[in-house]
Amino acid sequence: MRHYLIINGPNLNQLGKREPDVYGKETLDDLVAFIEEFAKQQSFAVTCKQSNYEGEIIGWIHEASSDYDGIVINPAAFTHYSYAIRDALAGQSLPVIEVHLSNIHKREPFRHQSVTAPVVIGQIVGLGFHGYQLALTYLEAHVN
Repeated sequence: MRHYLIINGPNLNQLGKREPDVYGKETLDDLVAFIEEFAKQQSFAVTCKQSNYEGEIIGWIHEASSDYDGIVINPAAFTHYSYAIRDALAGQSLPVIEVHLSNIHKREPFRHQSVTAPVVIGQIVGLGFHGYQLALTYLEAHVN
């Protein structure tokens, strides 16, 4: 059975509380349940992790190739400036898709640049929880 790692970055533990007009009223627990239910329906496994700490996320990326078939990552604010996460993604062989709940290209100018996008196979923005579903669907096709 294929197994995918889902990484959510800083402040995503505040979903439902932080800027609900941008991110919606659903929580991180709701997102995890949505992803896990989709994975169950599609007959693959997922492990969902969230951290506000750059080093922890980098560690997960470094270790991913021994346990997973691909990564879906929402680097959140790290998207725009974490060359360390970018380098960790570039340094491993798994397929990675970057996801953002909101459309980062329609928001503040500093959010328009992603330093991680050049080292992933694709980026999905602005589709809320469904972006994760689309990313996993693509990974399934890509891995097969």
